[in-house]
Amino acid sequence: MRAVTSRSGIPSARRIVVKVGSSSISGENAAQIATLVDALAVCHASGTEVILVSSGAIATGMPLLRLDDRPDDLATQQAAAAVGQNALVVRYQDSLDRYGILAGQVLLTAGDLEHEKPRSNAKRAMDRLLGLRVLPIVNENDTVATHEIRFGDNDRLASLVAELVQADCLVLLSDVDALYTRPPLEPGAERIENIPFGDSLTGVTIGSVGTGVGTGGALTKVAAARHATQAGAGVLLTSTGNAARALRGEHVGTWFEPAPLH
Repeated sequence: MRAVTSRSGIPSARRIVVKVGSSSISGENAAQIATLVDALAVCHASGTEVILVSSGAIATGMPLLRLDDRPDDLATQQAAAAVGQNALVVRYQDSLDRYGILAGQVLLTAGDLEHEKPRSNAKRAMDRLLGLRVLPIVNENDTVATHEIRFGDNDRLASLVAELVQADCLVLLSDVDALYTRPPLEPGAERIENIPFGDSLTGVTIGSVGTGVGTGGALTKVAAARHATQAGAGVLLTSTGNAARALRGEHVGTWFEPAPLH
């Protein structure tokens, strides 16, 4: 692991995990896949190993199954995920083809990362994919996951993947450009530029409700950032539209400082 202690160090990272939320790459925002891939391709071309954790299987499958709202029952969620995951990866690969980059699909359940043997298998597979210059696209295996063994949101999954592969940096992309002192639409909300390692965020009001078709929110992103920084990865939280600027190390979003090296 190479220490990335600030935004400006992101371009020099050896290995980066990028997570994108459902609302950023599905429905009317499906076109953002191409701009996200543009940013990932530049990073990949520089020699950085990139892992994408992408939500969106259920959201992508919903219109294909003519579902107007996110299904509440597990069986229909699983069916939508089965259809949507295939379509989602095809969309990514179609866009990656412009750069001659091959994607590799990796589907995980929480149990896979909680038990030593499947955890070791997952790490070995992703290390080998990266060694072959393949871009792994990771998602929760919604088709087989049950309520009892779900990650709950892909922010948590991304932080666990960052820990698993010993990533130098985790970039969390959503439809909000940064973390604010209170929900950003509320009066008096101020953007937080930098969060020192271990900061308790006293005085900060963090919403827990996600938007649109996603299941996460600011609360899950802060929890994921804390987990990843504890494992030694710096974390940047920003919007999907800022992906290219974020990966160039520009001053966007909220930076969570990693645990100091000993």
